[in-house]
Amino acid sequence: MRARQLRAFCLDFNDAVEEFPFGPETSVFKVAGKMFALSALDGEPLTVNLKCEPEIAERLRADHPEIVPGWHMNKRHWNTVTIGGLPAKMVRELIEDSYDLVVAGLPRAERLRLDRP
Repeated sequence: MRARQLRAFCLDFNDAVEEFPFGPETSVFKVAGKMFALSALDGEPLTVNLKCEPEIAERLRADHPEIVPGWHMNKRHWNTVTIGGLPAKMVRELIEDSYDLVVAGLPRAERLRLDRP
């Protein structure tokens, strides 16, 4: 997966937006104002920070050297994923899981709004 594919995939989720609160070099992907992915899309290697359930995060880190505790994030809930070392399907699933985890934490009314077509 390349940077443009990562960006397009993140923006394909319902109500997803890209913002630049940390400067023009860092893309922050949000849903309902809450971050689900963060990446310096011109970084080499390409990495993305993703939210993850703590138990799953630890397992992923143990099984994949490309997944480490989230850089500059709450390391219990965030992973930094080096994109090039993992299959694209796995990266997409990790991004989707991050999005779903953030949506699940939203107030019910907000979740219902997102479910509408």
